[in-house]
Amino acid sequence: MGKVKLGDIFEIGSGGTPSKRRPEYYQGNIPWVKTGDLKKKYLYEVEGFISKEGLDNSSAKMYDEDTVLIAMYGATIGAASILKTRACTNQACAAFKPNEKVVPEYLYYFLKSRKERFISDGVGGAQPNISSGYLKKVEMEIPTIIRQKEIIKILDDIYDIIEKRKQESIQLDNLIQARFVEMFGDPVQNTKGWSIDTCKNLTSKIGSGATPKGGRESYCTEGIAFVRSMNVYNNRFEYGDLAFINDEQANKLSNVMVQHKDVLLNITGASVARCCIVPDELIPARVNQHVAIVRCKEKILPEFLCSMFTEDNYQKLLWRIATSGGATREAITKQQIENLVLIVPPMKLQEDYVRFSERVNKSKFVIHKFLYCTTHNTQSIIKPRPNTKESGKTRGGKPYADEF
Repeated sequence: MGKVKLGDIFEIGSGGTPSKRRPEYYQGNIPWVKTGDLKKKYLYEVEGFISKEGLDNSSAKMYDEDTVLIAMYGATIGAASILKTRACTNQACAAFKPNEKVVPEYLYYFLKSRKERFISDGVGGAQPNISSGYLKKVEMEIPTIIRQKEIIKILDDIYDIIEKRKQESIQLDNLIQARFVEMFGDPVQNTKGWSIDTCKNLTSKIGSGATPKGGRESYCTEGIAFVRSMNVYNNRFEYGDLAFINDEQANKLSNVMVQHKDVLLNITGASVARCCIVPDELIPARVNQHVAIVRCKEKILPEFLCSMFTEDNYQKLLWRIATSGGATREAITKQQIENLVLIVPPMKLQEDYVRFSERVNKSKFVIHKFLYCTTHNTQSIIKPRPNTKESGKTRGGKPYADEF
């Protein structure tokens, strides 16, 4: 069939949210899908429900089994699932009704392969979004049903392997965290009675940046790395959708230039409290207003501080702080970071812990390299390769996924 626009072959809809002023609208048994439910390939159960009255008095619509859903807003943008029960959705979900020419799993994998592009193309401020109008214009190759099923089988096998590797990585993270607790106890309650001090006294810099004038429209395909909250995950840096700025923009953000071993801490939104150490290859990167640089003095090692921030009890503490102000959006201020109480074990113990975590992280690096290469190679199975005009384009010296 060749390449077609999604809007030419699919009926694409969305949903709505019943009035929160009518509690009876939320006392029914009709499954109501929100973007946070779009976590796995198949969606069998959801957390939210509405009543028939709530459905009739809102823009929410019922969708059949095998409808493919994708998140259009915010932190979950690009997340997708295949509906395996009749349900309605809120307005942040786009719904592709079943079509006899396309196997639902084929569409699911196609949308999954485009996630980075959807994030990049999202418009808006703190909550970027794509629209159903945008999705209707996206083009997709539609092979025969037989070929679609062959591709699905290949991708199912690959993603089974990917999931196993992810579980291995999680187990290694758990091993590192268990070692931290074994050596240092609960850092919030200070169960081992270590010396303590404030984050302000133990660091030489705490600060966040800003978004250059023009927002995402001003980003470059190469240049100086510009770190955003979507790049910062607990104990790892995510290169997907890494933005770049030019020298002129970077000079205006010279006060938030990252240095060797800086700790990065997300301070706003749904990803608040996520923390990692900046990779050396990004230096001299800048950060935006949603990411804080925390630069350690000699009494505390960056790797130790990062592990403390990502320890379960400390994560809960950071979340309590972020949600304590009563605002609609989670946030941690510079003063709140400065006032954080940190345990300060002897340097010898910190060094012993860091050596242990570095050994484990070597195994994690191998897994993450496998995941990166496999994921990007997988994208090229279902996406057409770039044309001659686009071929060779790089993003910060790295080829686009299609060219692997």
